[in-house]
Amino acid sequence: MKQLKLNRRAILAGVALLASGLAAIPAGAAEPIKVGLIVPMSGPFASTGRQVDAAVKLFMQQNGASVAGREVQIILKDDGGVSPDVTKRLAQELVARDKVQVLAGFGLTPLAFAAAPIATQAKVPMIVMNAATSSIPQRSPYIVRTGFTLPQVTAPLAQWAARNKIKSVVTFVSDYGPGIDAEKVFVRDFGKAGGKVVASLRAPLRNPDYAPFLARVKDAKPDAVFVFVPSGEGAAVLKQFTDRGLAAAGIRLIATGDVLDDDLMPSIGKAALGVISSHNYSAAHPSPENKAFVAAFTKANPTMRPNFHAVGAYDGMQLLYAALKKTGGASDGPKLLEAMKGMSWTSVRGPVTLDAATRDMVQNVYIRKAEQVGDGVYNVEFDQVANFKDPGVE
Repeated sequence: MKQLKLNRRAILAGVALLASGLAAIPAGAAEPIKVGLIVPMSGPFASTGRQVDAAVKLFMQQNGASVAGREVQIILKDDGGVSPDVTKRLAQELVARDKVQVLAGFGLTPLAFAAAPIATQAKVPMIVMNAATSSIPQRSPYIVRTGFTLPQVTAPLAQWAARNKIKSVVTFVSDYGPGIDAEKVFVRDFGKAGGKVVASLRAPLRNPDYAPFLARVKDAKPDAVFVFVPSGEGAAVLKQFTDRGLAAAGIRLIATGDVLDDDLMPSIGKAALGVISSHNYSAAHPSPENKAFVAAFTKANPTMRPNFHAVGAYDGMQLLYAALKKTGGASDGPKLLEAMKGMSWTSVRGPVTLDAATRDMVQNVYIRKAEQVGDGVYNVEFDQVANFKDPGVE
């Protein structure tokens, strides 16, 4: 009987100890934070997905796979980059079946538009790392963007062109949201600065043939052609620009940084030399933070050079981790969203702030020239507009 009492006391003591141990574990600690990452890993824009995936993996390698006591799980989905219906279906599945607390990625604007209603209905924060049409955050109060907008990187280039003896320009863009934004803003700001846009050309997004458009540019004889095409298409534009004799005819090419994508610069090569572009990031950005980032990225991915898509993803993870620390690990959608608004940090691209009102980045925009650096061609920054907000589209 005495032995039975001792055993009972031991059992009760063990239960009490277990209970106290459980009480010390934060609520929800056993539940992972699930992030649904939707990017094109195949198709014509697969380079975007590869950059995003590599950057997310690098961030988690450097910062750990848990934050504020919560494990972070990335659920990667390939939407192919061309069908909004596919992106919407994947977002629905991630929210309803996989119970993700965050959606992220989104390579192109139509795909971000397709997922926006899902984020709103589920009250799930949606971190747009790549798509760049100005109006994207307006499609859902749950969208934040850690990349850039096309008006944001276009306006400084239009103003630079007008100050640097470029009097006439043909604008040439891909015919979808970001391209139309870029065209409107360049026409507006170049015109305000005294320049003349002699023609505006738009190429189809799918299966484009740039040659007929570049022939029209050559016939117009402008001082320069302003170009926007999505990441992955720049090599084709540069090749045809040279083959069609526009450079030989004295026409300058100026572009947004999408055209001179860092990851594709090795394949573009010397055709890019001398091209002036504007963007929020260059792999040649001289800050110590970026030098460390580029070294780590290329060590982990020897065949790749980090580009602006990688930085949008890397900062997307930075924003998520910082917000989770602020909420103490709470992943309730509205709380997480509020924690993200207004955050500032030193990015590898320079100082950034997620504007609380617009949920877009305030950041430096750099004017760059493609130059030979060592054994490669890089976008070398020589001017900047500091702390620049999205100027919008009129």
